[in-house]
Amino acid sequence: MRRGTAIMTALTAALVAALSGSAGAQGQSNRAEQYLKYRKGVYQVIAWNIGPLSAMAQDKQPYDAVVFAERAERVSRLTPMLAESYAPESRNAEGSKLKPEMWSNRADFDEKLRTLVARSEALAKTAAGGDDAASKAAFFDMAQACKGCHDKYRAD
Repeated sequence: MRRGTAIMTALTAALVAALSGSAGAQGQSNRAEQYLKYRKGVYQVIAWNIGPLSAMAQDKQPYDAVVFAERAERVSRLTPMLAESYAPESRNAEGSKLKPEMWSNRADFDEKLRTLVARSEALAKTAAGGDDAASKAAFFDMAQACKGCHDKYRAD
């Protein structure tokens, strides 16, 4: 098994384990809260990987092509998981940072999410090539997709 695949399998297992208590508690919590817990879990794992990518892309940490590629691959596998966390049932989730405007601009939001997924896939593909300049550029391109959505639909 490839090291990246093994890491992704372990990462997925950890995420499932962390969220399994949430799934079992569905009778105790409402559905909106379950979606929000899932969403926050996925974002937390994405952020765990984005941090080192950002540090390397900004030359705040030495560039390591293997680590960069592994983390980029993880992000590319995680971003598609976000779509299901924005189900209509999550609309009134208490503690969500999602602006209500998203629900009336759903098509725009979904397009921004598809852009993020596409750019994270492009990042993983570029990073697998090992070219640090191209990988850093692909990271910043993906980061702009994150920012575009956060600026419009995330409350601070």
